[in-house]
Order: sequence, then structure tokens, then C-alpha cells
Amino acid sequence: MPKTITPRPRTATGIDGPLASLGGLLREWLPRQRWFAGKDRPVTDLSVLSVTELFPGCLHLLVHASHVPVPTPGGTAPPGDCYQLLLGLRRHLAPRLERAFIGRAQEGPLAGLAVYDALQDPRSADLLLERLRQPGAAGPLRFEAAPGARLPGGLPPRLLDAEQSNSSIVYGDAYILKVFRRIQPGVNPDLEVPAALAAQGCARVPAPVAWFTTTAPRRATLGVLQPFLPDATDGWSLALSALAAGDDFTAEARALGRAMAEVHLALAEAFPPAGPGENGRTAEAMCARLDAAAHAVPGLLPFVPGLKAAFGALATCDTGPPAQRIHGDLHLGQVLRAGRDWFVIDFEGEPSRPLAERRAPQSPVRDVAGMLRSFDYAARQRRPWRPEWARRCREAFCAGYAARAGWDPRKKHALLRAHETDRAVYEVLYEARHRPDWLPVPMAAIKRLAVWGG
Repeated sequence: MPKTITPRPRTATGIDGPLASLGGLLREWLPRQRWFAGKDRPVTDLSVLSVTELFPGCLHLLVHASHVPVPTPGGTAPPGDCYQLLLGLRRHLAPRLERAFIGRAQEGPLAGLAVYDALQDPRSADLLLERLRQPGAAGPLRFEAAPGARLPGGLPPRLLDAEQSNSSIVYGDAYILKVFRRIQPGVNPDLEVPAALAAQGCARVPAPVAWFTTTAPRRATLGVLQPFLPDATDGWSLALSALAAGDDFTAEARALGRAMAEVHLALAEAFPPAGPGENGRTAEAMCARLDAAAHAVPGLLPFVPGLKAAFGALATCDTGPPAQRIHGDLHLGQVLRAGRDWFVIDFEGEPSRPLAERRAPQSPVRDVAGMLRSFDYAARQRRPWRPEWARRCREAFCAGYAARAGWDPRKKHALLRAHETDRAVYEVLYEARHRPDWLPVPMAAIKRLAVWGG
């Protein structure tokens, strides 16, 4: 039977039992992972919040990594983050698991055992699906399924290699399991929102089939299983293919705008309306994020006055459409086209933002702005840059959106410019920290948006 180890949250090197074997290995391994959020902040301490033996040879851990505080958009970064790990333990590591190898424990009761990322082990991935097929508890972990769900067994697993902030396993081209890495207390929007949309009959979003959560140290969502669309292609890949071939993309962009409007309308039905947006408060928050970003990326400083003018115009313009639940991190990589239909995925929002903020009602213009910025990103992937291609896609997306939503984002110029500016500021900070070679892309938008009318 799965057992749970509930140590006092203490520094990993000072914990008795098997955890004493893992502290040093994890301190070195964690910062190298793509999904680790604190790459620019040294790990000052590591604590283990819970450990569960999920099945023989596999430990489920929640660990807390503490950092030196640094300024971020919206204030100061939290002193640390909680991460979900599934660790495999073997005396002898098979050659196929060499890429998953973390290290060999040198002390404690696990001394001599090879420690590896169990999500890269097909056997562990298969056993994880079996847990979801048979809802129940494993210590503080809870495995649940949607009413009437019938999951087949024996589906071959494969871990996706795509760059992302979580880990995803595809089972037999039938289902995809997203395992959240950075854990925050509460219901993750990527479970909450698709479930609510499914209840509304919205077919644009794959409905959750099964999920698992934890009750310790606090309730939180750990992973969600959804149908996989094997013949689907993400919007980013489609856009780049069109650019490479010199093809027009406006028909696809227009259909995508209509699909996104349908999702927004369903979200407005699924969640209580929030009433008119509070543009003044939104503008203040945008200015605070800009100040923090400019502190971290000095290249923003010359443009701060112009960018704040965009936020100031937001404070005095009409409120636009009512605030509601939105996607929160919309771009071409978050949409899929299967056949002639567009689907929207990944409702987690920006992982760097607090969970409460990601679940709060916001203007749907924010999602529109995110997609417009994504067209700009795509157009700058090949030289010479294709600004006219991006402009046509932006126009087509807004036209498709307006035809279904009943209001036109292009007629909310001040509102759209403010949200696009806020998104570009976020992109500058992200690229400076994670992909410096991409920094010129959002900086080009910053230069445009800092000029009124841009």
C-alpha cells in the first residue's frame, strides 16, 4: 500500500530518513530544469513538504525551494516556490533512463541507489495512468475521474519534449496528462476552466477526464488528464509554416478569432460576471509591473514615459467589455487546429502570476492582445521581417472575433494598446531571463507602443 512520510518542513540536508539522501542531489538538479522558475535567483534553502511512496521504487515529493528575493513585475518575487517531483529509485539504472538520471545517493537509507526523474520512465508513467484509472487515495494524494469516464489500460506512454513550464505525457495518442511542476494552493485553472466549459457544452476546449490533487501541506491541483488530439497542429507551427512558404494566413487567423470569441462567450456563461472593468486600478497595476521590469531590464528605461502614457490613457477611456474569466496567457502555442476546427488549450495562465490573480476576472481584451503579440512574434522568426503579414493576421483575427463576440477590439484602441503594452513588458522580462536572443522581438514592440497611436 502507498505510504506517506510527513517530515517537519526542514532543510533537506537536516531531515532524517530517506530525505537525507536526496537534498544535495535536488539542490543541483532543480535549477537546471526548464520548468524551474527561479533560474535567476540562487537557491538558498530546500525543504521537503511531503513525501509519498506512490508505488514501489517511485516517490512523490513536494519540495519548497527558497530564493533571494528580487524585484519582478507587480512587486517582489515570493521568497520561494513549491515544486512537484516524481523520483524513481533503482540499484542499477537501465541505459534508456540515462537522460532521466539525477544522481546516486551517497548517504542515508537510499545510499547507493540511482535517483532519476520517474516521468521519463515508461513503467512509472504507466503506473501513474493506472492510479488515474482507479480513483482513490495514496496518502495525501487524491486520484479522481469525471463521472462516466472509462479509461482503457495498456496505453503506451511518451513524454513530450516540447519546451514548457510543466511536463506532459501522451498515452497511446488518446490522452494527454499534464503534470504541474510549480504548485500553488487552490484549484488550478487548467482543471477548473475546462471542466466548467465542458458543462456549458463548449466543444472548443478538451474536457478533463481525470485528475489528481493533494491535501498536504494544503489542497492543490497536481495534474490533469484530457483527450489528446493526435492529428492537431498548434497555431505557432502553422503560422511558421505559412511564413516559410510565403502563404497567406488571414483565413486561419479570422477563424481563430471567431473560435476565441466563442470561448469567451462560454466563459462568461460558466462563471459569474464581474461587472465593468476597473481601468484605473488596472492601469496602476500595469505601471507597477513596468517599473519592476525596467529595474530588472535597464533597456526599458528610455521607453517608460511613453509606455506609462499608454496606461494613463487606459485610466480615462471607456471600460470596454465586462471583466470575466479569460485564458490569461493566450498565444499561437496555446491553440490547436484539427481538421478545420480550432481548439484552445492550457488555461493555467501565466505561471509566474499568483493563482488568485490568474483566477480573477479580467478584460477579454487581454487575451486578444496576447494573440496579436503572438502574430508579431511569428512574423519576426524569419528575415526579412514580415510586418505586413503580421498586420493582416492581426486585422483578420480581430474581424473574426468581432463577428462572433458582437464587439470589435479594434474600436477599443486605448484599451487594446494598454493590454498589448503590458504583454510586451512581460515578454521583455521573460526573454531577458530565459531567452536573451529573443529579446529584440518584444523590444521592437516596446519602441512602437511607446509612441502614441502605436
